[in-house]
Amino acid sequence: MSLVTSRTTPRPLGLGTPAQIAAALALLAVGAVLALTVNGYWVFVLANVALLAIVGIGLNVLLGLSGQVSFGHVGFYAIGAYTVAILTTKAGWSLWAAWPVAALLGGLAGALLALPALRVKGPYLAMITIAFGFIVEHGIVEAGALTGGQNGIMGLAAPSLGFAQGERAVALLAIATLGVALAGYAWLSRGTWGAGLRAVRDAETAAESIGLNPLFIKTVAFAVSAALAAAAGALFAPLSGFVTPHTFGFLQSILFVLVVMLGGAGSVAGPLVGAVVVGLLPELLSGLEEYRLLFFGALLLVVLWAAPDGVNGGLRRLRERLWPLAPPPAGCGEAALGLHARERAGLQARGITMQFGGVRAVGDLSLRAEAGRVTSLIGPNGAGKSTALNVLGGFYLPTAGAFALGARELAGQSAVRIARAGVARTYQTSQLFGSLSVLDNVVLAMGRGRLGPLLGAARRLAPEHTTRARELLAFCGYTGSPHAKAADLPHVDRRLVEVARALATDPDALLLDEPAAGLSREDKEQLGALLRRIADAGVAVLLVEHDMALVMGISDHVVVLDAGERLASGTPAEVQADPAVQAAYLGEGLDAGDATKARVPVNSEEALGVGALVAGYGAEPVLHGIDLRVRRGEAVALLGANGAGKSTLMKAIAGLHRPVRGGIHLDGVALHGLGAEQVVARGVVLVPEGRQVFPELSVLDNIRLGAFLRPEDREARVEEQLERFPRLRERLHQRAGLLSGGEQQMLAIARALMSRPQVLLLDEPSLGLAPKVIAELFAALDRLRREGLTLLLVDQMAGLALALADRAYVMEGGRIVAQGTAAEIAADGALAAAYLGEQAVAPAPTAHAA
Repeated sequence: MSLVTSRTTPRPLGLGTPAQIAAALALLAVGAVLALTVNGYWVFVLANVALLAIVGIGLNVLLGLSGQVSFGHVGFYAIGAYTVAILTTKAGWSLWAAWPVAALLGGLAGALLALPALRVKGPYLAMITIAFGFIVEHGIVEAGALTGGQNGIMGLAAPSLGFAQGERAVALLAIATLGVALAGYAWLSRGTWGAGLRAVRDAETAAESIGLNPLFIKTVAFAVSAALAAAAGALFAPLSGFVTPHTFGFLQSILFVLVVMLGGAGSVAGPLVGAVVVGLLPELLSGLEEYRLLFFGALLLVVLWAAPDGVNGGLRRLRERLWPLAPPPAGCGEAALGLHARERAGLQARGITMQFGGVRAVGDLSLRAEAGRVTSLIGPNGAGKSTALNVLGGFYLPTAGAFALGARELAGQSAVRIARAGVARTYQTSQLFGSLSVLDNVVLAMGRGRLGPLLGAARRLAPEHTTRARELLAFCGYTGSPHAKAADLPHVDRRLVEVARALATDPDALLLDEPAAGLSREDKEQLGALLRRIADAGVAVLLVEHDMALVMGISDHVVVLDAGERLASGTPAEVQADPAVQAAYLGEGLDAGDATKARVPVNSEEALGVGALVAGYGAEPVLHGIDLRVRRGEAVALLGANGAGKSTLMKAIAGLHRPVRGGIHLDGVALHGLGAEQVVARGVVLVPEGRQVFPELSVLDNIRLGAFLRPEDREARVEEQLERFPRLRERLHQRAGLLSGGEQQMLAIARALMSRPQVLLLDEPSLGLAPKVIAELFAALDRLRREGLTLLLVDQMAGLALALADRAYVMEGGRIVAQGTAAEIAADGALAAAYLGEQAVAPAPTAHAA
């Protein structure tokens, strides 16, 4: 959706083009003329097409705007029909009085159904709505005294319009209602509520962080959708002259959904096109007698195959191909003061504790993020940083403790209320509203969740709001088109727009979770300057980030977490020099004398080689020309801070991520063009980060699956792994998901060893484990090393990794910055600098820079 209409600005599906609107009006006019001129049979058909379209428009609010699927709308259709039938035959009401009551009852039923139903998603929501349809149908049968039971209600009189009576009058009413519904949908989709519905559909968590209440918004959408279905059902009753329960079967609900899918979900004219096809095509094929339904079904399959986003979407793509739109104008103008000048409050946390079952993710954490300062929260993997941010953002309810924004206590409040109070945030993975424009993303956040009237668009179209949004985008350094679709933005622009959207709420505190992830060095410098500008404008900035150069360069205060506990705090220089912080990041035993000497000769045969490897997930590479070699029987450690590219390198070697350039070889055979299963077959096996065992299978089945490509002597190898890891034997027939973290890690290694690897890749094996379990695990890895298995190990516990390894590589920013024996790397300042920034430890000359 675009906030400023322009001939060069593409329209998304929610906004009908002038040609579409003109065609819809012409179709309605033709329908009205036909309703007055054709015979009674075709009048009935035209009226049914109009009723199908009305229900389709209601479903389009759900399916096209909010992304919810309902297969139970026939229940609301039946409520409308029976309400009119009962009130007109038993209470003596006129259709004009009963009709709005029917629509109101349908809307109320929709809202009541939505409250429990919308707490589930996907197929579960569909099943609930299907059950609702059956409940309504069978409830009508059981309430025979009121509804007539199986026999239904007969003798319903059609209204008179003076110039048209009977079916013609109902047909004209249905066509007029369809016109009003089309106009209402077009206005809704253009307005703030349409943007809010799409936002909730695209990124529900992000919608909460700008103050939108997803449950309320989706409930309103469900109520509107149900009211339209009931209004259509209310006209169906006098059209048919009678109602029976079996008129409202499940098949009718399928047709309603088909109308939307066939015409094009999310488009204004889509339900009208779908209703014409579904309502008229079977009648036009009536001459084929028993074959007409077969041809009808085949034609529908062909249409849906050729145009998966509906007829309207297919026509739109064809139009864009034949008459491409000019690119939207770029640029957001000159950078302006992006934030309102006012006094802002800081964020204080007091003794926050967060437990998940028996796991204590955060324990007794106290911190202050003062207004006008950048406070950074750092720590090794699994330290509890993101958990703490989620507590402060209202996405987790803390087990104990409290936090406040200035004098306002926020603990225990929902994410929506906390966002409206003035706490904004961004996420590790950008969560923009992809179907909205860049400008819409920012303008929508300005209301802090207040959307205004249901059919109101004033806020989104007001010049002061669009001007303000452009200023914020320019302030954040975004130079692209404000009308570009957010889903099409490159990674760095997504980060900048997400920050601009957070600032649009005019927050007191801004929480950022790894905003520099995936950015180039130049982009990180731009981001750092932006965060400083935000803090200088008076906002309390609380940053979670693993790029230590960025953290130490912009922070006023740094808080260090380790295993959920506050380890240290102070200025960047104080934290970098703190021995406890260095031990937490690097582990114990980093003295050169403690590191194991290389036991594999330098001229030993190479097993695994990586040359000039470039890989990434978009326009900006994550790995920049990586060169690495692992000799046969050698244990090599790959070290570096989070975000350095270690896991990306491991995935590329394992065949899980295709590199852009460069080579990967095992015994001289190229691996970089092979799939993951082919890499495993050749002898390179990954034990992934987070274990990733099959939780519903038993321990024994998990181990056996490791021998999938090498089934010979499987049971003998199972016994071998059980001897290696005795704890697994005790739990052999338990579900793997019930094992402790350490036991799952042992299981993941045992499963990998079942394939008889030549090279074993281990990605963060110690992550989230207790110290005693880590010691036991590394003892097992040391036995594998002594048995001659080639190991490539990534682990945040640098001390343990170096104690195990013969050689090591240090990565920073997707590049190898140091390499050497374990003893050389242990004594080299490059390792500490990679984890804690340049000032942590001065480089030593013993390691060989890459």
